[in-house]
Amino acid sequence: MTRLARRPTRLVARIAICVGVAAILGTASVGGAHSAGSHFLRVCADPDNMPFSNEKGAGFENKLAELIAAKLDAQLEYIWFAEATGYVPNTVGKDACDLVMGYAQGTGLIEDTNPYYYTSYVLIYRQGDAGLDGIDSLSDPRLKDKRIGLFARTPPASILAMHGLVANAQPFEINADQTATKAATAMIEEIASGTLDAGILWGPLGGYYAQRSSVPLKLMPLVKENAGPSTIYGITMGVRPNEPEWKHTINKLLAANAGEINAILQGYNVPVLDESGNLIAAAAAER
Repeated sequence: MTRLARRPTRLVARIAICVGVAAILGTASVGGAHSAGSHFLRVCADPDNMPFSNEKGAGFENKLAELIAAKLDAQLEYIWFAEATGYVPNTVGKDACDLVMGYAQGTGLIEDTNPYYYTSYVLIYRQGDAGLDGIDSLSDPRLKDKRIGLFARTPPASILAMHGLVANAQPFEINADQTATKAATAMIEEIASGTLDAGILWGPLGGYYAQRSSVPLKLMPLVKENAGPSTIYGITMGVRPNEPEWKHTINKLLAANAGEINAILQGYNVPVLDESGNLIAAAAAER
């Protein structure tokens, strides 16, 4: 039975890079100052963290922020901060953020919206690899003795240990001053070359970089893990506490534009799931 995470730890509060940023939002008035028809929508975002966001506006979170600003008839303004450093952005006063994009549901660290998408970690291997074709769980005995890449100290690492798969696993580290991009691309290259048999990445990260591989790769969402930490998460937006009207405005906007949001995500090869862990087909998002 698929288990959806409702209380992910800080480790996955920003699963995109496997480093949480506890952005505790301040008390400046947003509901009145930044509701529909206002001038600015201030969004906290990383200036160099593809495929999520960058200062050129090329990430899918940039596109989502643009969509929300347009729906609110507001001018989009970014408050840049580098998540990999653990820096907490200024969230109080006139420069406070109205939204923090891509925050895991139910951390309890900040107020969050309803999830605007669900996704999971993914197993990645070379397309057509007969030895791995059809694997949809880390409990599959065919993974024994396989060389599997993973990010250290993430939920799948614990699951691999439970199944006795760590002896041949290759951990990839994220340096304190870097996003996950360098480690993710290195893992993808090793899977493509055959140095690794498979790898495990957070879905949006794995989907984006696997799609850019010179060798066709297969992505399998890890939605059937029945033991250990959850691999599926609902992703929300962080908002200020004690401002129910603002939160309601954003929740209503997310629900009304779910199809367009899914289309943006799937345009970056993000494996978008429904609440039961089933993959949502791209065509369904475009109806």
